[in-house]
Amino acid sequence: MLPSSRPSLVVIGNFDGVHRGHQAVLASARERAAAAGLRPVVLTFDPHPSVVLGKAPSSVLTTMARRVELLARALPDLTVVVQPFTRELAAHTARAFVESLLIRDLGARVVIVGKNFCFGAGRSGDVDTLAQLGAELGFQAIAHELAGDADGSYSSSRIRGHVVSGEVELAEALLGRPHATTGRVVHGDHRGRTIGVPTANLEAVAELVPKNGVYAALVDRVATDGAAEVLGRAVVNVGVRPTVAAGPSLEAHVLDFQGDLYDATLRLHFVARLRDEQKFSGLDSLVEQIRKDVEKGRELLASRSAEPAAGGAWH
Repeated sequence: MLPSSRPSLVVIGNFDGVHRGHQAVLASARERAAAAGLRPVVLTFDPHPSVVLGKAPSSVLTTMARRVELLARALPDLTVVVQPFTRELAAHTARAFVESLLIRDLGARVVIVGKNFCFGAGRSGDVDTLAQLGAELGFQAIAHELAGDADGSYSSSRIRGHVVSGEVELAEALLGRPHATTGRVVHGDHRGRTIGVPTANLEAVAELVPKNGVYAALVDRVATDGAAEVLGRAVVNVGVRPTVAAGPSLEAHVLDFQGDLYDATLRLHFVARLRDEQKFSGLDSLVEQIRKDVEKGRELLASRSAEPAAGGAWH
């Protein structure tokens, strides 16, 4: 936590996806903090409060570690505070939450929240409560609205809907980068290698996986310390592999790659949906279609380049 002697501007939120709406809020916060001589801080909670309060966890667009990385990239001078959310914290009154966490620990002089922000035991506090406490305790409370487009606000739930529907291009438009999933490469049935299309099979994927189908994707290799670097371009299959009845999988054929990826951690950035998953009459027909998928994937991914701010990774 920051000592209260270092006054700060605190933005509170979940920030799943760190999408374009979040990015706009952070840009505005940076300007406010600089004008007031305050240190910009993001306060987020892990696990999500709803999980601690007994609701089923929802699939996430980004893990907390990835969220922190993207937040820091969006605002390099930002301090990200990940507050453990416990039943004890959930039992705090609205006043105790403000006094202990925002005033004592973070030295807040400005607090920015969403218009639907609720806090305190039983969600007893809202934006008006925060403003009243701010007037009493010496900080300014600001409620923001997320930026959006003609179809609505840039929201995490809206992006999840696109991902679940396989509309990864629309998800990218809202995120400002492709939606990504990260997993560890494990041994599969090795069938891909026997037909000349070796694949990396991913397990332990924490993020939301797109609808079953075939996708063009960019692939990063992620080190144990979280640093990522470009591995290549890929065609990715999400589904149950009906032609060979091999069961559910998330597998990537990395184009022009030769080598051993077992136990490596890969991040797949979904750029375009190529087609639905389908059952073919046999392996020859499957291989013929995969070759067409690879050709189309190359075409769609040819213009993509690594993101400079990502330090050698695609995004």
